Amino acid sequence: MTTDADALRQFVHGSSLDAKTRARLEEAVPEEFFTVPGGLTAPDRHALTYERLRRAGLAAPPAGELLADPPALCALLERAAIADPPLFHMMLLHYTLALGPIVRFGAGQRETLPLRESLESMASFGTLLMTEVGRSNSHLSPRTVARHDPATGGFVLSTPDVQAAKFPTNTAHPDLPKTAAVYATLVHGGQERGVFVFAVPLRGLGGAVPPGVRIVPAPETTGLQIDYAAVLLEDVRVPYEAWLRDGAGIGADGAFHDPHGPAAARLTRSMGIAPPVWRAVVSASAAITRASAGMLLAHSAGRSTLGRLAPRRPLTDYRNQQEAVLGALASAYALTAVAAHVTTPRPPGEAAGEDPNRSADAAGGPATAWAPWSAVDRDLALLKAAATAQAQETVSACRVHSGAPGFAAVERLNAYRGLTHAYQNAGGDNELILYDTARAMADRDRYVPPEPELGPPDDGDLDSPRVWLFLARDAERRMRDRLAGRVEAALRDGQDAFTAWNGNLALAERTATACADRIILEILAAAAGAGPRALGPVLRLHALDRLERRAAVLLNEGVVPPGILDELWAARRRTCDELAPRAAELAAAFDLPAPVTAPTAFLA
Repeated sequence: MTTDADALRQFVHGSSLDAKTRARLEEAVPEEFFTVPGGLTAPDRHALTYERLRRAGLAAPPAGELLADPPALCALLERAAIADPPLFHMMLLHYTLALGPIVRFGAGQRETLPLRESLESMASFGTLLMTEVGRSNSHLSPRTVARHDPATGGFVLSTPDVQAAKFPTNTAHPDLPKTAAVYATLVHGGQERGVFVFAVPLRGLGGAVPPGVRIVPAPETTGLQIDYAAVLLEDVRVPYEAWLRDGAGIGADGAFHDPHGPAAARLTRSMGIAPPVWRAVVSASAAITRASAGMLLAHSAGRSTLGRLAPRRPLTDYRNQQEAVLGALASAYALTAVAAHVTTPRPPGEAAGEDPNRSADAAGGPATAWAPWSAVDRDLALLKAAATAQAQETVSACRVHSGAPGFAAVERLNAYRGLTHAYQNAGGDNELILYDTARAMADRDRYVPPEPELGPPDDGDLDSPRVWLFLARDAERRMRDRLAGRVEAALRDGQDAFTAWNGNLALAERTATACADRIILEILAAAAGAGPRALGPVLRLHALDRLERRAAVLLNEGVVPPGILDELWAARRRTCDELAPRAAELAAAFDLPAPVTAPTAFLA
């Protein structure tokens, strides 16, 4: 007979991975990776991370299998994230952003096999050269240029000045081989042909740098400890085979062809490496939220307080601490549900926000204004933004509610917080994702607003998932209509598109956030309906917390009447009273390694 505890564990860990695969993933990131030796210099710390990456890559299932199996790759990256955030970041870059483009865009190119094999065997470490330091939104039009050299048949890669330097990159370590996926604008026949990826050995054995490559180490940072550097390419010559051409080509007569369309379509296609990144980031956000919630519970359980209202009273008897602990557990379960949703395989052509039958726009691809990400997979990009924001909020709250030990006794919560802060920008800037999502919503570009409903249903009972969904959908529809109306009115008045949108960015951000809320609440409602009975109350608590955070918007849009906060607070108190006796059971289902929940282990 399956118990509630067993059912919760199965929900957290899923059922798609067999025991053998899980054992290999645990072997790849063993328990010793969950602590960092003291006294390391910054270079020592970087060397440790790369050594752990090498060991993990050799012990894990083959890279090709992981890239073809999102749940397995995400499970490996989840474990790396809770063990050692810099390791997660390096591993994500290596698998999805260096090896991933070679596998995806270099398929059928036998000449790329040596580079692929060097990455798969961990003989070289992968890095990404995409973002350029001198301009925002540089992904849309990199100034790093690739030009075909008919004399050699290869290409010449150049960054025209320091403002076009690729940064940040993980390339500063002087002794390690690195292979880069370089994003560059291909210029041929006097025209820009689109953004393509080139596979370039950036450091050889012993870290030797090839001619034309200049690597400038960045100052050390403690937020997410990586060997950051800027990279400039000064007429770097690479063979034709370095071009991950994805079916494109330059013929013997010098004619360029790309079967996937003009430059705008190529940009979207080249950025199509993002979905594996977003799935991994959502999964890692869930993992570090689970770890943070477990740490806060370990800090709080059995702890007494000397407050004068009731000396020696258990800390969790105070509503603020109790709601912080249970709210963190609820966030962890909610993000776990979102992670399960995004890692579930979807049929080809059914990417969220993607219409395979939609014809290209005049520029040759889905419209983009701020960033290319929403054109790739609007809903998945949006869930990445929402998950990292939720994880950052929860991890920060866990650190604060853990008092001095949470800040000073262990680096783990600070490291998790650094990771969540980094991924507000990394993997696609969250604000830009929200703005482009809002643009698509206003233009009904691959987007259909929620239909108006009479309601709220179930007499407005906030315990009902149908009520959460009614409120979220009503808010989203109203905000979308108002945003579209304001932008259209500005354009009719003669404003250009920049001015029309620039005056409505605050509303645009909140409109896209409302869309994310609705999607997440739909995921939670489905999980509560299909999952174990014990899951319902904990997901309900997260829904109530999410609605409380959006109370100002709900009031502003006329979705709810005054007094909604009192109703939400009352519902939350009832739910917390129901969950409080089960807090340890909820955390136990996370199966966190012992070092995670031992914040004062140094005193032992």
